[in-house]
Amino acid sequence: MNLTDPIFTDKDAAREYLEASRWADGVFCPHCGGTEKCKKLEGAKHRPGLYQCGDCRKQFTVTVGTVFERSKVPLNKWLLATFLMASSKKGISAHQLHRTIGVTYKTAWFMFHRIREAMRNDDPVSFGGGGGTVEVDETFIGRDKSKKPKGTKKGRGYAHKYKILSLVDRSTGMAKSIVVDDLKQSTLLPILRENIASEAVIYTDEAGQYANLKKEFADHDFTRHGAGEYVRGEVHTNTIEGYFSVFKRGMKGVYQHCGRQHLHRYAAEFEFRYNNRASKQVDDTMRANAILKGAEGKRMTYRRTDTRTCA
Repeated sequence: MNLTDPIFTDKDAAREYLEASRWADGVFCPHCGGTEKCKKLEGAKHRPGLYQCGDCRKQFTVTVGTVFERSKVPLNKWLLATFLMASSKKGISAHQLHRTIGVTYKTAWFMFHRIREAMRNDDPVSFGGGGGTVEVDETFIGRDKSKKPKGTKKGRGYAHKYKILSLVDRSTGMAKSIVVDDLKQSTLLPILRENIASEAVIYTDEAGQYANLKKEFADHDFTRHGAGEYVRGEVHTNTIEGYFSVFKRGMKGVYQHCGRQHLHRYAAEFEFRYNNRASKQVDDTMRANAILKGAEGKRMTYRRTDTRTCA
């Protein structure tokens, strides 16, 4: 990433970059979807980048219908924040962003949540298709004060922590993370059915909630971590443990603390970078451009992200 690139210093260059990315196949109206009668409005009376649709007669710019819509932050700063987020393997804090690009902490915090929304992927993905192997595991992070054991200063175990269930498909190298309320089999099994093909082979640890997976999928095997067994031939969860290691280093070292209401966006951030990593021939620019593509069709207001408990 070249920080002297005009797209990071000039708002018009940034707008043209976003237009080239979003409208690579031609300008379209974000209000009605029209493509034939979109006219650019020229002259001193109109702000740069303003278009009008001849079908619905509404005006629009390239930011309409994206997470950047109605933001007072210059578009070049939005692009810089997006590229910084895309190129930071373990994330970048809102405090760091506000010092780097010259916005308030409150603004930087909200910008990053909008970018995380653009990173979020809601497209259905079937892991383990064609008899592939899927690793399943859970991790714990933070502290849910509502579940702290009574009579203790710091609760032991994991009951008081936030819980994240993750899947990694060994064949495709894709990951998916879901924030869950508990680790009961009745909670996890519907999630696994929804996201994993029935012909898949599942590898887990010996946790009891995975006891009956052979009934749902082609095969299930596990390692006994409690007995010191972590690898038995192809049976292991080392891939997903590596995924968790980056996630936890970022959450503990960069963001430090996070409330339950925001955790799904942070999980989506690390999931996105893992699924668009260098080993899959995705560089920083390609990753940032994927975020810009994901910004379309998503809106987020400050009210939806208020109660800031994340750095």
